[in-house]
Amino acid sequence: MTLVIALDGPAASGKGTLARRLAAAFDLAYLDTGGLYRAVAAKLLAEAGDPEDREAAATAAETLAPADLQRPDLRSQAVGSAASVVAAQPRVRRALLEFQRGFAAQPPEGRAGAVLDGRDIGTVVCPDADVKIYVVASPEVRAERRHRELIDRGEPSIYPQVLAEIRERDARDSVRSTAPLKPADDAVLLDTSELDIEAAFRAAQRIVAETLAAAKAE
Repeated sequence: MTLVIALDGPAASGKGTLARRLAAAFDLAYLDTGGLYRAVAAKLLAEAGDPEDREAAATAAETLAPADLQRPDLRSQAVGSAASVVAAQPRVRRALLEFQRGFAAQPPEGRAGAVLDGRDIGTVVCPDADVKIYVVASPEVRAERRHRELIDRGEPSIYPQVLAEIRERDARDSVRSTAPLKPADDAVLLDTSELDIEAAFRAAQRIVAETLAAAKAE
C-alpha cells in the first residue's frame, strides 16, 4: 500500500511549496500535476498554437515527452494562463489522467507513497487519497505572491493586472464542466492568507498526522 497525499487549491495559494515540503518531510515522491498542463500549454504556444484549439491542445498532450516537463518557460504568466484554458478540455485531461494515477499508484524510485498537487487531485485523480488538503488564500494575497514571483524572475508585472488574471482564472476554473476547482467533501481546508511558509508547513504537517492517526484508529 502506498501513502497518497493530495493538495488542491487555486493558483498561488502555496500548495506547490507545501507539497514539495511534505514530500521531503515524509520521503515521498512529488508530482506537480499543474506542471503537466503547463508543459502542454508551453509546447502549444511554442508551436504557435491556440490554447482554445481543442484538437491542437489534445495533440500536444498526447505527444507530451518527459523533456517537455523541463522547459524553462513553464512558470511564465503566458503559459500559466494558457494552461488554465487547456486544462478545461476533456481530451487533454484524459491524456494526462492515467499518467498521474500511475505515478500515485507506483511512485518512482521505490518511494512508499506520493504527494500530488493540482486542482482536482482529491476529487478526480486520486479520490481515494489517504490525506486531502485544500489550500486557499485571498485573491489579493495570491496576486501579491505571484506579482513578487514574476518580479524576482525578472519578468514585467503589474499588480492590478495580476489580480485581474487571478480572479479571471478562479472563475474559469470553478465553473468549467470538466473537473471544476472545488474541495473534495473530505478535504481539510488550509487558509494560508495570514501564514508564512513555515507556519503553513507546520499546519499541513499537523493535518497529515491527525488524518493518518484518525484513519488508524478506525
